[in-house]
Amino acid sequence: TLVGNALVSMYAKSGLVLDASVVFDGIADKDVVSYNAAMQGLAENNLVDDAFRLFYEMIKGPVMPNYATFTNILPLCAALPNAVGDILGKEMHCYVLRRAELEHETVVINALLSFYLRIGRRREAQSLFGRMKFRDLVSWNSFIAGCASNGQWLKALDAFRELVNMKMIRLDSVTVISILPVCVQLFNLQLGKEIHGYVLRRRTLHEDISIGNALINLYAKCCCAESAFSLFLLIPRKDLISWNTMLDAFGVNQLETQFADLLYWMFMDGIKPDAVTMLTVVQFCASFSRIKNVKETHGFSLRSSVLLRDSELTLGNALLDAYAKCGNMDYASKLFDNLSGKRNVVTCNSMISGYLSHGSHDEAHIIFEKMSERDLTTWNLMVRGYAQNECPNEAINLFHELQYNGIRPDAMTIMSVLPVCGQMASIHLLKQCHGYIVRACFEDAHLKAALLDVYSKCGSVKSAHKLYKSTPKKDLVVFTAMVGGFAMHGMGEEAIRVFDHMLECGIEPDHVVITAVLSACRHAGLINEGLVIFNSIEQVHHMKPSMEQYACLVDLLGRGGRIKEAFSFLNRMPIAANANIWGSLLGACKTHHDVDMGRVVADHLLKIQTNDIGNYVVLSNLYAADAKWDGVLEMRRLMKTRDLKKPAGCSWIEVGSSKNIFVAGDYSHPDRRSIFSILNHLDKQIKELYKSPDI
Repeated sequence: TLVGNALVSMYAKSGLVLDASVVFDGIADKDVVSYNAAMQGLAENNLVDDAFRLFYEMIKGPVMPNYATFTNILPLCAALPNAVGDILGKEMHCYVLRRAELEHETVVINALLSFYLRIGRRREAQSLFGRMKFRDLVSWNSFIAGCASNGQWLKALDAFRELVNMKMIRLDSVTVISILPVCVQLFNLQLGKEIHGYVLRRRTLHEDISIGNALINLYAKCCCAESAFSLFLLIPRKDLISWNTMLDAFGVNQLETQFADLLYWMFMDGIKPDAVTMLTVVQFCASFSRIKNVKETHGFSLRSSVLLRDSELTLGNALLDAYAKCGNMDYASKLFDNLSGKRNVVTCNSMISGYLSHGSHDEAHIIFEKMSERDLTTWNLMVRGYAQNECPNEAINLFHELQYNGIRPDAMTIMSVLPVCGQMASIHLLKQCHGYIVRACFEDAHLKAALLDVYSKCGSVKSAHKLYKSTPKKDLVVFTAMVGGFAMHGMGEEAIRVFDHMLECGIEPDHVVITAVLSACRHAGLINEGLVIFNSIEQVHHMKPSMEQYACLVDLLGRGGRIKEAFSFLNRMPIAANANIWGSLLGACKTHHDVDMGRVVADHLLKIQTNDIGNYVVLSNLYAADAKWDGVLEMRRLMKTRDLKKPAGCSWIEVGSSKNIFVAGDYSHPDRRSIFSILNHLDKQIKELYKSPDI
């Protein structure tokens, strides 16, 4: 039996599965080692079904599984499709619980812990880890790595700190490599540096190239590319992963010269690039829209046989995405056709994203309809694409369709739909989205800020303020959304209170929130408050005013009737005023019937913006208000000569979940007879009311 077991193991590890099977069948008195050797050999050669068949044959016979059996079979359960692997793994767990000697075997519990974490069963893994009477380093490493792979960064960090505080178990390379990505995700450079210090004090860890590569990645992702490069230079025996990690570091930090130099040194040192290298280069070129370099990388990949069977699709998808981002949809389309028969969801998503970014909705929709398999990213791309290109109905229809297909929207989906609610001014749809956010427990500051903004755009500033008050941790984005909401509704004093509260919280304002609060002062006519805030841009916050902020102040002064002061300020600006600023001053001249100043402003405006009909209409109305009919005729002549037409007015009203749209001069509404009848009735009532002697 001993010799037979050794032969089974040898043949299996050499890939000679048939020979191993013959020897195994020939062993008369099989023991647990025989079965374990055969199962391990089958597993290593991807004969999973045969390995399970042998396991069940074993437990039905006289031979009892031991700890090694479960360390072999549980990883196979984790590799199976979710439902099947889950059931089989739990069967193994039940079997272990029935065997007292296995239930307290740390090696077996570690294998079960790793199984649950690999299939994403976080609750079961947490429970199992908590009940362990003895935890060795493998237990801790499995739990930390499992939490990290499931996105439980804080839980992984807590476990690591608990392990360090025990001071009984010395960390190994697996521990360090498991915790460093957690530091990256939490942007905790300080902890990463402490771990680096620990590594330097342990020679075996310091010489581990995998740890060196992980540390390079840590410094790079935490915006310390210089430290990453210094560490890279100190690695004596760099492998291909070291070079790829450093290339990615320069790429992530957008260091173009350093990236090109490192790539050159890599070739000079005789390091042969692999698919990961090419992937990094392609993504870097795409980020700078370097179509020439993308083509060169594509050509090199073909000549050097990097586009092998295993990596062809991954690299092909990256190249396709790069061509699309560089605006070359012809090349992207050709590559898409070349990948026919090999495409996956990522391929189609890249193509859809490219078409949508270039406004080609029809082509994107054709690919979307032909896809046999769609993931949430596919739906999000289409919904966002339609929303950004002002196709709200199509976006909403897709949003409903994805839910009908049993797909749960994520935060990105809702972020794509919220602007549509604003475009359609649909409070009904907005409340549906808000309800879903609450039920799904999405805790995202940007999502709450978007909700605040859209509630304001839909006319419900009270709901926006209620949401603002219920947000415990307010950041700059949330404050900006609330200030903008109050500004939109002319509630200047409320906007200033929120702005002041933000400053009291120690949050430094940016140009966006300052522009929003100036806009609030403008709408509410708070001239003195607006001047104080404008002056604070340079004096307090040490920023240069933007064009939008200059426009706000000119409009604020103009609306307050201080037109000459506004004109004087406009001429003293350190930057040339744009058409928006001149236009707002022209509007102020009309409001306050200042025809002479209006003519001066209009002369400037019509020189820099000749085709905006609004400017002609404002000046025409200004002349009409002052009975200067020659000026009115001149404006109309210019409008006719330049073929400028005023767009038709449009309004809409939402009743329940139904929306009714009205356009000036449009008689196509199905209920037009009833609508006109009611309008005529209201018109008669108004006329009769004005005839009343009481008015």
